[in-house]
Amino acid sequence: PIRSPPPSPSCSLPPSAPAAPSSQAEVYLSTPSSQQTLTHEQFKAALQLVVDPGDPRTGLEDFVKVGEGSTGVVCTAREKHSGRQVAVKMMDLRRQQRRELLFNEVVIMRDHRHRNVVQMFRSALVEDELWVVMEFLQGGALTHIISQTRLDEQQVATVCLSVLQALTYLHSEGVIHRDIKSDSILLTLDGQVKLSDFGFCAQISENVPKRKSLVGTPYWMAPEVISKAPYGPEVDIWSLGIMVVEMVDGEPPYFSDTPITAMKKLRDQSAPSVKDIQRVSPVLKNFLDCMLTRDTLQRSSAAALLDHPFLLQAGSPSCLVPLVEHHRKHMSLC
Repeated sequence: PIRSPPPSPSCSLPPSAPAAPSSQAEVYLSTPSSQQTLTHEQFKAALQLVVDPGDPRTGLEDFVKVGEGSTGVVCTAREKHSGRQVAVKMMDLRRQQRRELLFNEVVIMRDHRHRNVVQMFRSALVEDELWVVMEFLQGGALTHIISQTRLDEQQVATVCLSVLQALTYLHSEGVIHRDIKSDSILLTLDGQVKLSDFGFCAQISENVPKRKSLVGTPYWMAPEVISKAPYGPEVDIWSLGIMVVEMVDGEPPYFSDTPITAMKKLRDQSAPSVKDIQRVSPVLKNFLDCMLTRDTLQRSSAAALLDHPFLLQAGSPSCLVPLVEHHRKHMSLC
């Protein structure tokens, strides 16, 4: 079964609470009025405070575009001094719906390192673009694998274990990802799983313990996000539950509906699950129930889910290698 792409990209609407500032530039940008009145040059000057100095083009060669979105492009390139292949995300400052979120691309990835989080090597301003140079994962996004084949429960558990280890770390640091979905999960050729795409994340703290911004991708959004109720890291757990449905069914719930219709159903109806609940084991059903519950107080934390019996089925990264190889073979035939 081949899954068509979502009819709507990730979306973000104006925030109702400013981000917790973590740098001089973000202090300046954390006031909504300043975000509205900053000129393009003033915003560039603020961003320059958090990026690395210098022009990354002097140390990179062999650029190849591998992806393009509404706000920029992704290329692979090679470091001249090491020969290492890297990914370069190039984001046009003038095309951002919420340009202050660009700080997340730099600050969160710079300040948080984990084996299951894509590593950023450097960031820079190149003319009117923010460039983020990061490790290149040749296995590609989990979305591509899901579009071509179904994962068995060992493979689902293996992916979830790595994602939950990343989320446990990030949540302990007060970081909410806010865009967990298969497209944000990248794999290496040997089956390692890493979390990427930090453009929508938020920092919470004692001063700002909850967020209210409508941010994320419609089909994966938690009900409380859509309702604009105050929320915390538990929204990532709901989205992970939706991603598990993706891995089982090949697509998230309500995927044939428009984004707005899907969001209304997620907000107003009982929690979704897989299409055929009889096809999944009782322990996987319970794992899903721990994540896809509308009651945020009953929804499990990332740390608690690491102890769930379903994850005892997780294998080594090598159990994901056949999926990566199948995808790469499929791509070579296209």
